[in-house]
Amino acid sequence: MIKVADSAKERIARIRERENYGDRHFVRVEVLSGGCSGLTYSMTFDNESRENDQVFEDKGIKIVTDLKSFLYLHNTTLEFSGGLNGKGFFFNNPNAARTCACGESFSL
Repeated sequence: MIKVADSAKERIARIRERENYGDRHFVRVEVLSGGCSGLTYSMTFDNESRENDQVFEDKGIKIVTDLKSFLYLHNTTLEFSGGLNGKGFFFNNPNAARTCACGESFSL
């Protein structure tokens, strides 16, 4: 399961409204190679399903990820932090053994 914090839910709703995304659009989350610690997150809006997609819904937000990424994201919470010192969207991932100083990448 991938969970969605209230802060992320509110921000996603604002983006959906601003960008005029319809009901077919969902949040796609992926883990890619890269960053200081070896793995990095990617988050986009998408409306096309792929083979082996894993689909979750929390607080009315549909989250989709590929099977490989899900192995890294199990029990992760998508969060949002705004303001001058905010990070934007970020992942609270209990599977990450360490993260880089900027918080953009992680390793297991």
